[in-house]
Amino acid sequence: MSQTARDYSEKRDFIRMRVDAEVSLIHEGDLVPAVCIDLSSSRMQLQAPRLLKVGDRLNVRIDSDHAALKGLEADTEVVWVKEQDGGTQKLGLTILKMK
Repeated sequence: MSQTARDYSEKRDFIRMRVDAEVSLIHEGDLVPAVCIDLSSSRMQLQAPRLLKVGDRLNVRIDSDHAALKGLEADTEVVWVKEQDGGTQKLGLTILKMK
């Protein structure tokens, strides 16, 4: 199955959870603050203040405010980018590996 066909089918196969949480991105050694808009088992959508491009690899960390819950850390890849007003962008990431 092609990546495009798989992308379309995955939109129907995985439930997205609205998150609206602060995240830390690590891109080429730089720490970039961002906001996670929504999250599924294999994808996430972020809003970031920095210009990233399709194919960029990012480490994403979402810290937990609750002592009993572990945060999320994942290696991801940017699969789409949409420019927003104010110098920000929305990013679609695929999760390559959960840590």
